Amino acid sequence: MLVLFIDESGDHSLDVIDPQYPLFVLGGCIIDFDYHDAIVKPKLSKFKKSLFDRDDFILHTADIVRRRGIFGKLTDRTFREHFYKETNKLTDEVDYTVIASVIKKQEHLGRYGLAAIDPYMLSLRILVERFVLEIKNRGDAAPGLIVAESRDETLDNELRLAWMELRTSGTGYITASEVRKHISELHIRNKNNDIAGLQIADLIVSPVGRFVLGKNPSKIGK
Repeated sequence: MLVLFIDESGDHSLDVIDPQYPLFVLGGCIIDFDYHDAIVKPKLSKFKKSLFDRDDFILHTADIVRRRGIFGKLTDRTFREHFYKETNKLTDEVDYTVIASVIKKQEHLGRYGLAAIDPYMLSLRILVERFVLEIKNRGDAAPGLIVAESRDETLDNELRLAWMELRTSGTGYITASEVRKHISELHIRNKNNDIAGLQIADLIVSPVGRFVLGKNPSKIGK
């Protein structure tokens, strides 16, 4: 069974457009369920212990960049360079497929005006389409699973409603029956649940946004 772990980068609101980061990115990684539990989870734990002598914390890009909490050690340049090197090594070694949707909010708003779809919901449609196609292309008989990061109660409820709509109406490219056949459920989980796949997804989405803006290579540490 394939699992799509998704995370976001940027603000999905069309009322707030940051000139420094005028994008919304929803993306993540597709990982085989058994591989995730047998390989990715212990590999992530080993990665954490090798750098911090403990694994009871969450890899969160915002905390890494701002050097909050346990990531305060990143103020040391030598350690920081080693951390980024090992992080890039980790993301290179794990077997996953990246899918992402990047919405340039000003262009989206300019094109559709008041009819512009919320960037998160539009991106969810795109990711569901790509995930269904990936499952079909691989010939997987078992339906896949989506695991999304929890945001807040209101936004989580909106996500559940959007998921129900996709299951009943489909998209412009895949039918509702295809969605129901190939994706069994959407789970919303708190980042603090220490789910390895969500942490890998977190490391992926921000570099995707920076790449689109031409700011940085896709590697987190560069």
